[in-house]
Formats: sequence, structure tokens, C-alpha cells
Amino acid sequence: MSAIPLQVEAVSIRHARPWLLQGVSFDVRPGEVVALLGRNGVGKTSLLRVALGLMPAAAGRARLFGFDAWRERARALARVGVVPDAPDAPPELDARGLCRLVSALHERWNEEATRGRLARFAVPERTPFARLSRGQKGAVMLALALGHEPDLLVLDEPTLGLDAIARDAYFGELIAELSERGASVLMASHDLPLVERLAERAVVLHDGAVFADLAIDELKARFRQGDEPLDLETAFARLALRRAS
Repeated sequence: MSAIPLQVEAVSIRHARPWLLQGVSFDVRPGEVVALLGRNGVGKTSLLRVALGLMPAAAGRARLFGFDAWRERARALARVGVVPDAPDAPPELDARGLCRLVSALHERWNEEATRGRLARFAVPERTPFARLSRGQKGAVMLALALGHEPDLLVLDEPTLGLDAIARDAYFGELIAELSERGASVLMASHDLPLVERLAERAVVLHDGAVFADLAIDELKARFRQGDEPLDLETAFARLALRRAS
């Protein structure tokens, strides 16, 4: 099967309005970190759901390592780890119980590495999920997503609701994972400082289509004025103003 972690091929999505997205195509190559950017409501989460086989596309398709994400979902997700935008797990289970539950779904599972991550995030192993803080819940979801050592990690607003300390710890854990194994990452995020530090490339959605698919440095250069230093947050704001005018 294909070694390319993710291929999105001319995907169109219908919701209440006629088209949410139409003809969206991009890929995530081995070892690459790609940010999926766009304003609220542009369709980032819906596109991730199609990419993960959680909903069908109205047209086009997504492939995970060569498998059709919708028609061959079980095989397609075998090498994928997912962190959703809203931490969701059986509320009565503690971290150890969740590890047992999720590990049973995978052929391989690194128990030592998973418990190490939980310890570094200071997640109490015997506290039910429902009683954990927002940051601790996010840490548990990341630890579970990485437990089977996936080759592709998909993150939907991974730092939403985290305080500065939890956010930095989360970022550090991702960096360590990427440097150790060279996993690919697709992340949808409004945390542009985090995107700038982590991602190599950005796919920008606007008005139902891909507006830009560029390296982060190239995206910043496009909106630089003269020799000024420019961060991604400013570049994205200028991009949004240009599209609105």
C-alpha cells in the first residue's frame, strides 16, 4: 500500500448550506508536519472527520496509507493516532483503565512510554476522567493517541483551553515524539504561535476551497512588507483581510 500517510483527493462536503467545501486536495507526506488553517466555520473539523473515515465525503475521497478512509476505516486507522478538539472518554474510567481499554484495540502498544507521558503531565492515574482538569484530559488524549506509536498523528485544536504551562508541556511532548520517530502530523489549530514552531507547511481553507498550500516561511514571506520581521499570526491576519476585501 501507499507510503503516503494522508491523501485528500478532490473532497467536497455538504452541510446545511449547498457546499461547505468543494474540490479540496492536499497530502501529508512521511515525516511532515502540516497545519490546516482557516477561520471558524470554514470546515476544518469536517474535513478531518472525512480524512479519518468518520463521515463520507459528498464527492472525492481520503486515503490513509493507501486505504480508503471511509470504506476501509479499520485498516486505514491502524497507523493513525487522533486527538479530538473535545476530550472524550468514559467518564468513570481513570487513566490506567483507559490505557487498558485503548491498548486492547491495537496490535502493538507501548505501555511504558504511555505511562511515562502521563507521569510527565502529572496526570493522577486513579482519578476518574470526568474529574480531571481540561489540561489533564488533553494530556490523557495525547498519551492514548501516541500509545500504539502511530505513523500519522491528527490533532484538532490540541491546545484549546490549556493554560500556558500545560500548553508548553504539550508542545514539548509533541516535539520529543516527532524527533524520536519522525511521525507525520496534521493539525488544525488557531494557536498560530504553536503552528509556527511545529509545522513546516500550511494548507489554508477559505470560501470552500484551498486558498493556499505553502511552506510556513513562504506564507510569511508573501505578506511581509519590506524587511520587517513577520510572525505567522500577523501573516494570517493580513491574509484574512485580503480575502475579505
